[in-house]
Amino acid sequence: MRRDLRMLPLAAAVWAVALLCVFVPAAAPWTAGAGLVGAIVMLALRRRGVALVGFVLAVASAVAVSVILALPGRGDAQAWSGRIVEATAEITSSASIGQDGRLWFEAQLTGIGPPGAIAPVAAPVRIGVDPGEGFDMGAGIRVTGQAAETDAGERSAIVVFASSAEVEHPASGVFALAAGLKHDFVARSTTLPEPGAGLLPGLAVGDTRAVSAQLNDDMRASGLSHLTAVSGANCAIVVGAVFWLVALCGGGRRMRVGIAITALAGFVVLVTPEPSVIRAAVMAGVAMLSVLLGRPSAGAGMLALCAAGILIADPWLASTPGFALSVVASGALIMLAPPLARGMRRWMPRIVALAVAVPLAAQLACGPIIALFAEQQSLIGVAANMIADPAAPIATVIGLLACLAAPVPPLADLLAASAWLPAAWIATTATVSAGMPLAQLSLVPGIGSAVLVAVISAAMAVVLIGPHSAAVLISPMRWVRRGSVAVIIVVFSLGASHLLLAGPLATATSPDGWSIAACDVGQGDGLVVRSEGAVAVIDTGPEPGPLEDCLRSLGIDHVDLLVLTHFDLDHVGGVDAVQGRVDRVLHSPPGEAQDEQMLARLVDGGAEVVDATAGLSGTLGGASWKVLWPQRGSSVFPPGNDSSVVMLFEGGGVPKSLYLGDLSAQAQRMLLRTAHLGSGFAVVKVAHHGSADQDAGLYEALHPAVAVISVGEGNDYGHPRAEILAVLDAIGAHVLRTDQQGRVLLGMDEGELEVWTDRGG
Repeated sequence: MRRDLRMLPLAAAVWAVALLCVFVPAAAPWTAGAGLVGAIVMLALRRRGVALVGFVLAVASAVAVSVILALPGRGDAQAWSGRIVEATAEITSSASIGQDGRLWFEAQLTGIGPPGAIAPVAAPVRIGVDPGEGFDMGAGIRVTGQAAETDAGERSAIVVFASSAEVEHPASGVFALAAGLKHDFVARSTTLPEPGAGLLPGLAVGDTRAVSAQLNDDMRASGLSHLTAVSGANCAIVVGAVFWLVALCGGGRRMRVGIAITALAGFVVLVTPEPSVIRAAVMAGVAMLSVLLGRPSAGAGMLALCAAGILIADPWLASTPGFALSVVASGALIMLAPPLARGMRRWMPRIVALAVAVPLAAQLACGPIIALFAEQQSLIGVAANMIADPAAPIATVIGLLACLAAPVPPLADLLAASAWLPAAWIATTATVSAGMPLAQLSLVPGIGSAVLVAVISAAMAVVLIGPHSAAVLISPMRWVRRGSVAVIIVVFSLGASHLLLAGPLATATSPDGWSIAACDVGQGDGLVVRSEGAVAVIDTGPEPGPLEDCLRSLGIDHVDLLVLTHFDLDHVGGVDAVQGRVDRVLHSPPGEAQDEQMLARLVDGGAEVVDATAGLSGTLGGASWKVLWPQRGSSVFPPGNDSSVVMLFEGGGVPKSLYLGDLSAQAQRMLLRTAHLGSGFAVVKVAHHGSADQDAGLYEALHPAVAVISVGEGNDYGHPRAEILAVLDAIGAHVLRTDQQGRVLLGMDEGELEVWTDRGG
């Protein structure tokens, strides 16, 4: 086995070089030169031990050269950042609906410049356009819009937010054929009932445009998101199904492999051969065939070579989570799933052990990577995959046949209806499992969380594999197993404590006397006001999970008043946490169709929806509330931050408090002039998470005793900024930050303001 694993250092070295060069492009020439010289020296020695090192250096040099060749075009494109541009491009990926309602896709620039003066430029770009027809892979487009440079390491050189777009020439050849088949299949699938109708095209051909935002969130929360797009799972299903079918018909091993590879190539063409699809196909094809042929260790070497080859062709893939997850998941299928299955056969039947080992191996291997960039870790992913995975091959294979049968509508309808049932099973599994308590665990994304998850995953793998199988991978094993058992005991003890505190004992962590709560929802706002048992929630944070946890800990299951200060994702992304539990909703002016759709969902859940403008008032238990902003009929401030609903609460045990949404300094100055705020505020929720765009005069006039800043730990914006902290310090306000103190609770006791925080301070 060790000889077959010699290529793994190659993949690791090439990956490291690619990351260095794409994040620090200036290092690429030096890396290329050093690698080439080192390769020549190593190969000149003509020794077996150093030949592999020479080969690694040569491949690393090739990756650096690829970066060097791509830099001029990327630089020409990035020179237009921050300007209105006209651009021509050819679409190189499937399109999907983003959270902003735009249709997003990858493209290869052919020209860019000011409107009417385009110059030739070749660089990868990401484009967002208004939803429309014809934006298929292979189509040539012309767009006008705002260009923005991407962060270092991103595959696309720039992002273009198109204000207008037209298809100059439609997709042709195989791209046109694939687009036609997929469009027909999507139209046929969406006539079927939900759940399952919108998911079926994603399962079969990777078209996710019909997947609702809610189902997409549920698939991610339940660890099933890999099924909604063309991933290694889809490709492995195609290879495995064809391999098994040919074997059933009596075909030999060579015939099985040949036909399986041919089928995989056809599948790639059908779902459009964009880079992500080719990547997934290569990874899954190598992994699946190596397992089916009984050579998993050889498959690991082939996987490493394929990964290195892909990085030479496109070094920027090294920094994309999708590539890392594809490689690691495929490697887990090859190397980790078999020993896991053998180890678990000690406690369960062989077929059950294999069914559990495949998703478990992927979950254990991919968990640390997910922890690098995602705030949530699915705790039910393995169980959800075990329930959903048996239906995935059926939906994929029958759905593919339905797509290919488009020229024969009766047959296509029959196959689509047959594929709907397993698709509905998967959708229902995702919805039910995502709705379970503690379906996800919140973690601060970063290296620390990744290391923590990696240690826990490794410990679980060692214990499950067992002493004999694990000894093949790790030696000596005795102390490793003891340490792994200790880690698992500690983790399960902490997990059980968390379950109790977040479940039956949730309210035990909250004092009785609170009336204002600032929930720790990350980079966003999620505040609660309570008076005599009546509850108001002001904004919901970027995701439902953190707000759900906070409301559960406060013993809240019904919301009398929901205030959506404005419709940015960090303020309304978690609205599903209170869907169906709200009596009345106050909201700022909606600016997009998706804002109206959100309000319509709240109405469907039984809420009364009210457009909030200055002067509107009411009561919450024994407290009174009043809307101070925005002004009715004002056209000065468009929908967004400066039209945030500003709320005043006081009385009924609630300290006099003001909630400023995301107002900028300009809007704050106008609020100060028009709202007759007065002074003596006990609590002020600082605007826009403590950004620098603040009016010091407003805070000096309010003179709050406590300033609450709802902000995410380690956020990319530098919030809260030193400027606003200096202002608050100058007026003597006690600053409470959710990134430092966690959940913040405030209340009144005999006229004195009391403060409780989760982390002290």
